[in-house]
Amino acid sequence: MPYRYVYIGLACLVVAAIALGIAFGRSGEPAPLPPPIEAISPEPNATVLRQAYVEVDLEPGYRAQVYINGFLVPDQELTFIESTGVHRWQPSATSLILDQWLPGQHEVRVVWDTIIGLPAPGEFTWIFRVQ
Repeated sequence: MPYRYVYIGLACLVVAAIALGIAFGRSGEPAPLPPPIEAISPEPNATVLRQAYVEVDLEPGYRAQVYINGFLVPDQELTFIESTGVHRWQPSATSLILDQWLPGQHEVRVVWDTIIGLPAPGEFTWIFRVQ
């Protein structure tokens, strides 16, 4: 009779593990990013903590303007590493846009063009949520 309780307990554990895997697993492949974007953070439709930063990794040779909730991030607040094409921003006490992430949905819009050579403009917009 006690072995039945062991089997029932193991079955419940398996069901709980499967349910957690489905609840916290990724749903499909991430949306493809347009060139010259190599990576973005946070990912579209992701839910992040309030310590999150926005990062856009473009191919080298491109420069971006980043808009958060419709407001242009000033160049002095945007960290840009020209050799890698990475643009990074995070709210701070001295920011002209946000001093901290507020819970809810936020929109990021990136507008880019080449630094030298022929123009190759483009833009990409996505949203994410802050807990």
